[in-house]
Amino acid sequence: MDWEEKNSEETAETPETEEEPEEGLEPEDEIETAAEREAREKREEEERQAKARKRRLIPPFVMLLAGAVVSIYMRILRYDLQTMLTVLLCVLLGFYFVGRILQIMLDRFEQQIEEAHMEEGEVIEKEPSE
Repeated sequence: MDWEEKNSEETAETPETEEEPEEGLEPEDEIETAAEREAREKREEEERQAKARKRRLIPPFVMLLAGAVVSIYMRILRYDLQTMLTVLLCVLLGFYFVGRILQIMLDRFEQQIEEAHMEEGEVIEKEPSE
């Protein structure tokens, strides 16, 4: 057999396929209608609000947990009432601010993550148009 015959047999065996889209991208995924975009944005906003509602409970939870631990500890050690209430008030205020700082840090981390996703999204959207 000649080289040309072998080559023609190999090309006959491999069927030609249509041009495949880039990996991970399907034609349906590339185009997003206005309604789909609005629905996605609404869903993302609802998720953000749900996270914000949960985070709003962090300072009171930290404050009450610390207050319960301190009040039980002081009760066991038999502190007098005046001292116990003064210490408990200071602990509650202090741990409220600790919880508030924790909440602010989590909000900032979430904001940074969202900004990073937005930057990635912009890059992905610009690539196909080039």
